[in-house]
Amino acid sequence: MAKSGRKTGSAAPTAVKALAKSAPRVKPVAAAKAKPKVAEVAIEAPAPADVNGGGRPRLIDVAHLAGVSLGSASRALSSPDAVRAHTLRRVREAADRLGYVPDGAARALALRRSMTVGAVLPTINNPIYSNFVQALQKTLGRQGYHLLIAAHEYDLKEEVSIVERLVQRGIDSIVLIGTDHPLAVYRRIEQARLPYVCAWSIDEARGHPCVGISNRRAMHRVVRHLLDLGHRDFAVISGEPEHNERARARIDGVLDAMALADINLPAERIFYGPFSIEAGREGMRKTLALSPRPTAVICCTDILAAGALSEARAQNIALPGELSISGFDDIEFVSLLEPPLTTLQVRTDEIGRMAGEYVLAGLRGEITTTPIEIDTRLIVRASTGAARKR
Repeated sequence: MAKSGRKTGSAAPTAVKALAKSAPRVKPVAAAKAKPKVAEVAIEAPAPADVNGGGRPRLIDVAHLAGVSLGSASRALSSPDAVRAHTLRRVREAADRLGYVPDGAARALALRRSMTVGAVLPTINNPIYSNFVQALQKTLGRQGYHLLIAAHEYDLKEEVSIVERLVQRGIDSIVLIGTDHPLAVYRRIEQARLPYVCAWSIDEARGHPCVGISNRRAMHRVVRHLLDLGHRDFAVISGEPEHNERARARIDGVLDAMALADINLPAERIFYGPFSIEAGREGMRKTLALSPRPTAVICCTDILAAGALSEARAQNIALPGELSISGFDDIEFVSLLEPPLTTLQVRTDEIGRMAGEYVLAGLRGEITTTPIEIDTRLIVRASTGAARKR
């Protein structure tokens, strides 16, 4: 083994000399014929800090490293289907090695679009909006659009301010929740010539593009269910109806359905408050103080219903034996309440998806003001039962 090692070592100088003698002949050939090979080596060579004087990598740096034209590099990154697979692979490898991030501002300038859509929510403190936002974001994201979300927390001045800030940021479109908004909001959107959609509700559309449910018709289903169970004495717990057509439409739906059954619901049996669990508790405390006590309580949101149900249990009210409680929305957790809540299911993910499609159509110039109504479904669980006998 030692002898073999000495032979290997003694051969090295001879090999080096031979390689040195041959170098002048090899170099011109490599320079003249191996341009593609140089490009392959170049992709592996520089680190991001070695490019552009250590500054942020540019598209032209990617093109040079990949050995393609600037136009080919641009097409590979923005429209992959428009280039050959070999070119796409080289450009992507070069971009990865350089840590290249496309310049969004430059792309927006070229397209004359920011590729962003704004969504203005009433609040982010309500789980009802989570599936809606997720579906909206996915739909827009498939076409390369980003979603900017803001919430005005039921403050009209803040809503106007948010819309103004979004317009100034150069959004391409905007999504509003409901149809009841300050005139200044609609006026600013029209001034900016932005396509928009009012999601969640088609009540009081007044010519605005809408995707959502008819809250009025949906509440008919809830009331009919309770009427079929023999209930005739009701109370209602609702959010504040001012500047909220969804709350107004739900109350109108209750009153309509009861009028059809020749039932009068006195105004003093409708309790208004914030859209919160505590407001639901307070509404139930007022309900239980009524005489005669209602046999059914209609809550206009699941959040209010959760609070009402909690308070009823705290006061040892048998549910649904003494009192039936219904909700509206079918938020995921209400099936876990005790007893599980009967409620009106709103397909918020479908509203989000359709709102996204509406926005994309508007961005293509396909403007329509025809409302799109999403179906609702009554989900009957254990919080409602036959009316108690008096």
